[in-house]
Amino acid sequence: MDLISSLGNATFENYVGMESGFTEMAYQMSAHVLTLGYAIMLAGLLYFVLTIKTVAPKYRISSVLSVVVMISAFLLLFVQSQNWTGAMVYDAESARYMLGDGNDLFNNGYRYLNWLIDVPMLLFQILFVVSLTKSSFSSIRNGFWFSGTAMIITGYIGQFYEVTNPTLFFVWGFISTIFFFHILYLMKKVITEGKEGAPAKAQKYLGTIWTLFLFSWMLYPGAYLMPYLFSLGLEPALSETAVVARHITYTIADVSSKVIYGILLTLAAQEMSKAEGYDYEKMENAL
Repeated sequence: MDLISSLGNATFENYVGMESGFTEMAYQMSAHVLTLGYAIMLAGLLYFVLTIKTVAPKYRISSVLSVVVMISAFLLLFVQSQNWTGAMVYDAESARYMLGDGNDLFNNGYRYLNWLIDVPMLLFQILFVVSLTKSSFSSIRNGFWFSGTAMIITGYIGQFYEVTNPTLFFVWGFISTIFFFHILYLMKKVITEGKEGAPAKAQKYLGTIWTLFLFSWMLYPGAYLMPYLFSLGLEPALSETAVVARHITYTIADVSSKVIYGILLTLAAQEMSKAEGYDYEKMENAL
């Protein structure tokens, strides 16, 4: 039985696991990176809970949304990590980790489920920190929600075809990218308007957020395309290096776009709170 007929629309990680398997290094690097991902989300959860009172009440909804994002990311990335270790089994004869017979296949769909929850939350967060001077709050919010949800759903569909049907894989990826660029357009507008009238330090944090946003969100299309980036052709590279590179890329993107982004928003909100007369440090010292 050939690989296509036995694995069907499984992602390329499973094809690598069945065809050649993973060396100890490749398997453990993937396992450790996946563990690091959900561990950082748990640490981020603690940070956002402990710092929620360091900003004025009007900005705290952003911290609340960060808490929701951390909980969602921790739970689903934990399941993703367990899915990896459960799918691959050590084969003493070949000294490699192979896709286990009768085991669940490895599935990147857990990440997409996480993003379906987190992406709208992440995009909404900044709207509770900055003040829009020209755009409508509801219009931007609805645009974020629609394009964010559509981007994730179309990407989710596309990833099932990354081995069996490259044409559909790229078509769905292209559709997802259209929504992706719309989100970038809206975020740029929000940050540009948000800088107007904001304290100097807050403006600096908002500028850093835009740079971080571009960096972290650009990693996701790269991870989506990873098997083809390694093959440099129209056939996916069934390479353990590509698998490890995808895990690392997704983890860096998730940590940057969720945890670091949330921290920068908190710092910006703290500066805005101080400018409005709410200084948590002085209040603490007075007690």
